[in-house]
Amino acid sequence: MKVLLAIDRCDSQVISQVTSRPWPPDTLFCVMSVVDLRHWEGLPELIHDAKYAAESVVKCAADKLTKSGHRAFPETTVGFPKEAISTYAKEWSADLIMVGSHGHGAVTRALLGSIAQAVLHGAHCPIEIVRPVPESRASTQGMKILLATDGSECSAKAVDFVANQPWPARSEVRILSVAPLVPADVPSLASQFSAPLPNLVDELRKRARMQAGEAVASARKTLTPTGLDIYHATPMGDPRVTILEEAKTCDADLIVLGSHGRHGLERFLMGSVAEAVAANATCSVAVVR
Repeated sequence: MKVLLAIDRCDSQVISQVTSRPWPPDTLFCVMSVVDLRHWEGLPELIHDAKYAAESVVKCAADKLTKSGHRAFPETTVGFPKEAISTYAKEWSADLIMVGSHGHGAVTRALLGSIAQAVLHGAHCPIEIVRPVPESRASTQGMKILLATDGSECSAKAVDFVANQPWPARSEVRILSVAPLVPADVPSLASQFSAPLPNLVDELRKRARMQAGEAVASARKTLTPTGLDIYHATPMGDPRVTILEEAKTCDADLIVLGSHGRHGLERFLMGSVAEAVAANATCSVAVVR
């Protein structure tokens, strides 16, 4: 497995997350920092100093991983982080990108938030947006993974991601499939059906519940051989809201979901679920393509 770690400091939350989790044998980590040209345009002498500082950061982080028994190497480049991270990941054939959701200063937090969002859109592979783990969480406690699925092709990839990744001992996964609420005002749809509008709404809700149940059953079948403790829920609501609420309720460490949902009516109702969850979650989020 090849994992690209985009960081801005040696004690990055990304590095902490990597050292606290098991990884497949022979996993190779690239610790990357991008010197943002927007900050130093027209100031070549400062670009040189900024690159030297970035090289020190990634070398420090790579050394930490090496001392922890991982294979890692540093990489520093000058460019625009929003494009450079995704571009390098594709050229290097990364299997996963891990990037922090925020930096350590007010300006940096805003910048890295936008960078994480840009990588989320541009990456060719799964991306994990890493947020700090609460200090109260014991290292021997295992991880609580919330797997959101709607049964789509991307959701199936998200299920495979969880099934194929080693997790700390005593980890558990909660499979969540949200049956989307059907808008009460659907006159444009009513004209396409012979049934009265109330019957149409009931039928759409019934279909949504059935699809949610099928998505959970499929995910459970894939995950059962992993030995993870498995739980599930199929609430009805707005997926963008319900996934976030469920993550807080079950105290999730990581939300995993596909980058896109179903097509047609279901996708219209769901909206950009992955983007909304990644932007608003209080825990780490892995978006799988």
